Amino acid sequence: MAESKRFLLRLDPPLFEALRRWADDDLRSINAQIEYLLTDQARRAGRLPHRRAAPDGAEPAAPDEGPPDDQGPGREAGAGATLPRPSTAARRRAASVS
Repeated sequence: MAESKRFLLRLDPPLFEALRRWADDDLRSINAQIEYLLTDQARRAGRLPHRRAAPDGAEPAAPDEGPPDDQGPGREAGAGATLPRPSTAARRRAASVS
């Protein structure tokens, strides 16, 4: 695996706290949460491939079906659009209700 790039990121304190709480809910570090959010948005914007690299010896993952959720301002998502994946905390809450 290639080494990650490092850089300084300045955030507004309220945004940092919101990200910290969200990361805690999803059982991620703040860094992992920011990387997850940026990756998700880059894929939705078509700036990053939707296909994930397969581990050695494994079949490659199938590409996502349908267009990205966000087609940009003033455009609606197509009928094949997928919904964002619920957070870990939301899945836990849903499982505890069932």
